[in-house]
Amino acid sequence: MKFITAFSSLVAITAATARTAATSVNNNAQKHYLFEGLSVSDIYESLKGSLSPFEAETLINERNSKVHYSKVDSDVWPLDLSQYENLQVIRIPFDQTTITDRAQFIQSIRKEHTVWEYTDRFMDVQLSNSELDLLNYGHDYKLQYEIIIPDLAQSVYETYPNHQPQAEQDILTSSDFHIESELFFDQYRPLETIYGWLDLLKETYPDLVNIEHLGYTHENREIKALHLSSATGSNPTKKTVVITAGIHAREWISVSTALYVIHQLLTRYGTNKRETLYLNHLDFLIIPVFNPDGYEYTWTRDRLWRKNRQDTPIDECKGIDIDHSFGYHWSRSEDFPCGESYSGEEQFQAVEAKVLDTYINVTKVDHDIYGFLDLHSYTQKILYPYAYSCDDSPRDIENLLELSYGLSKAVRMKKGKHYEVLPACKDRGTDVIPGLGAGSALDYMYHIRARWAFQFKLRDTGTHGFLLPSRSIRPVGKEIYSGIKYFCQFIINPELSLL
Repeated sequence: MKFITAFSSLVAITAATARTAATSVNNNAQKHYLFEGLSVSDIYESLKGSLSPFEAETLINERNSKVHYSKVDSDVWPLDLSQYENLQVIRIPFDQTTITDRAQFIQSIRKEHTVWEYTDRFMDVQLSNSELDLLNYGHDYKLQYEIIIPDLAQSVYETYPNHQPQAEQDILTSSDFHIESELFFDQYRPLETIYGWLDLLKETYPDLVNIEHLGYTHENREIKALHLSSATGSNPTKKTVVITAGIHAREWISVSTALYVIHQLLTRYGTNKRETLYLNHLDFLIIPVFNPDGYEYTWTRDRLWRKNRQDTPIDECKGIDIDHSFGYHWSRSEDFPCGESYSGEEQFQAVEAKVLDTYINVTKVDHDIYGFLDLHSYTQKILYPYAYSCDDSPRDIENLLELSYGLSKAVRMKKGKHYEVLPACKDRGTDVIPGLGAGSALDYMYHIRARWAFQFKLRDTGTHGFLLPSRSIRPVGKEIYSGIKYFCQFIINPELSLL
């Protein structure tokens, strides 16, 4: 309880200043910017006690060898990096005596701060240096935490692609670019380039690819799905696998991974027995950028934006969390429009959620949807239903668990990365605070249409969080594709042991 008091004092001291600063940057009222604080070198100095002298020196030298974001010409850089100045991300473990009431502790932090990730063991929180300094001020205890991203502005700068718009378009027409190669996955790609690449896939593989129009976003951007099958017309006799990515805009690795899966299925068809089997026996409906408005916003205004870009009852606060908007066990528990998990005023209020509902239950009503995979980041997990409650068990729980661990094993055998298997309710925190998992795409698809449904939370475990370097695109793609192959084989023949 002592921490709650301390945190309330912290909020009272900083809230007014934070709100004033936030209104001048992207109209983003839920983030705190432009505080004075520690320098990068000061932060690293504070870490030396937990590192060997060699490790600390290596860390500092690596940082000093890179161009600092303050040296960037702000007139040509697409993002205003000053909005991330003096911000860092800390990890607070729950196994400490200071936290006597986890639910109250979590709610106190979520009320005023950006929570990057929550698990049953810790939460990652974005704070200003000033807020961190005040965290334990005037109290006789010390809250334990770890600084996982000491300089958020620098991390955004280092992981943001530096390609100019024309260069992005030129890559698709360059003589060095071939659709069969993996050159496209050297970098994260903006929305316009992604949509151009999808069109190129349709031209290259006309007998396997059909681009389907799902609808339009609040800002009138098209939401596209790729229908992959050896027969591009509607074939409801096949079992269907639905894959979504990019529901949360800042999770770029989910978008790149969905694109990588598409690439592998198409380029290997006809030459590889497995991919040929999959496309001959399954329909794939893949939505690689489920939240086009939010994704575009992360490229032009705020790299860490999460929601879509719909209007809310508060003019300064845009966006609904699409993954809290689906009409299965929806609730208004996330009712603050400026909050990152705002669920809207009614179910399916998020345009994208309603578009998927119509697509699945009207356009594809005759399709036998066997599998649903929803790609997110981060923390390396495979989550199964339900998210809304830990009290209700999903149907076929034994088979669901067996498939979950099979997916985890398939991923681990590819690149050696462990993906923890959990019910989604524990990952969401629903077991501690009811309502945190309401209205999810996972629960909706599992309950309404899909026989099997999972959410993949991709790399990493927190070193980079949402700012995963582009060098990880292909490794993540390969390991997740290994899991998806296992999933496809299971759907085609559940009795077959793959591994």
